[in-house]
Amino acid sequence: MSISQIARSISQSATLKLNETAALMRDKGEPIIHLGGGEPKSKPPLDALVTAAGLLNSGEIRYTPPDGIPALKQAIVRYTEEFYGRAVSPQMVMAAGGAKQAIMVALQAILNPQEEVIFPAPYWVSYPDMARLCGAVPVVVHPEDGTFQPTLRDIEQKVGPYTRAVIINSPNNPSGVMYSEQFIAEIVEFCEKRSLYLIMDDIYHRLIFDGRRPISCYKYAREQGENSKLIVINGVSKQYAMTGFRIGWAVANKLLIAAMTNILGHQTSGPSVLLQQAAVGAINGVQTSVDTLRLTLENNRNVLMDRLKTFSGVKITKPDGTFYCFADFRSFNKDSKKLAEFILDKVRVVTVPGVEFGMDGFLRISFCGTVKDITEGIDRMKWALDPNSPNELYLGNRKLIRDWT
Repeated sequence: MSISQIARSISQSATLKLNETAALMRDKGEPIIHLGGGEPKSKPPLDALVTAAGLLNSGEIRYTPPDGIPALKQAIVRYTEEFYGRAVSPQMVMAAGGAKQAIMVALQAILNPQEEVIFPAPYWVSYPDMARLCGAVPVVVHPEDGTFQPTLRDIEQKVGPYTRAVIINSPNNPSGVMYSEQFIAEIVEFCEKRSLYLIMDDIYHRLIFDGRRPISCYKYAREQGENSKLIVINGVSKQYAMTGFRIGWAVANKLLIAAMTNILGHQTSGPSVLLQQAAVGAINGVQTSVDTLRLTLENNRNVLMDRLKTFSGVKITKPDGTFYCFADFRSFNKDSKKLAEFILDKVRVVTVPGVEFGMDGFLRISFCGTVKDITEGIDRMKWALDPNSPNELYLGNRKLIRDWT
């Protein structure tokens, strides 16, 4: 069978594949603990559910404009003013089927074949393949100091004549690290000077801990008109625990949003009106669910940190936000795929190999599940990897024998 060169260059999403694997094993009765997921366990806000139910009861489930219904665009306008301090018009907003689609459509609107898009490692798994889907070239930046905090110098060294855009994801998936305000200020100024598009993937911007406040890139943007190349991405999936609703958005200059809307119109048309109305309910409704989720995640993070600190040989960087920790397991195995497969095979714990995020030897561990899953999952991993562990472990009624070194 013949398939396109672009199709051959794209691999399956690692995180979605793991979700499938975990679900299949769970269906077979395996005692799976999923520490690889990116899905909060809390319920969506009641305002979202009530709003969606009201529309569903009316039976008026129709097509929508490709860039989103007016009510959602107005809600995003208000959201942007409240949480970013930036007044925008509805013409500067495009709703999409998730933040992922908003990023994809933005890249399709700005990238030509063989042009380059830059992003720091560790990075979200989809960025490289999104660039390849546009016929463009992904360029990874590894911070020189070995930390998860990139510097402007790190970015500058990768910028060349074919560079078209930079993607910044803070707080970062998979590390949970929140980039410094100085770095955000510098990258905004740098991209304006070099006339580069800057995509701010802010999907986790309200899920931050230890009293931190979200950083608004608009605070440092001098170009606020039609020449602005700043694109801000957000959505309801993470902060409102509405992953299955698949509603995200982009805020950018009017001309770019118009081009992105044209692409979206031919690609999928507008997102489901039912799900858009649910997003309106979440954004305009009571915000206590976000605070509750954030506090739960912060507590879960603290439990995970305490557990990992007892794990000899694991190096950790405390997450500032999100619901992920990117832990260094290189002392056990520098091949993160083999390590993740070993842990899944021996103790039925799902993690995501760091190589998928551009850094081998690491594992992404999620703490958006229950405290019980976190503690038991890390205990299982420790038993599997620590040579000083007891010879036996019980998973429910099943006894495991440690027959490896």
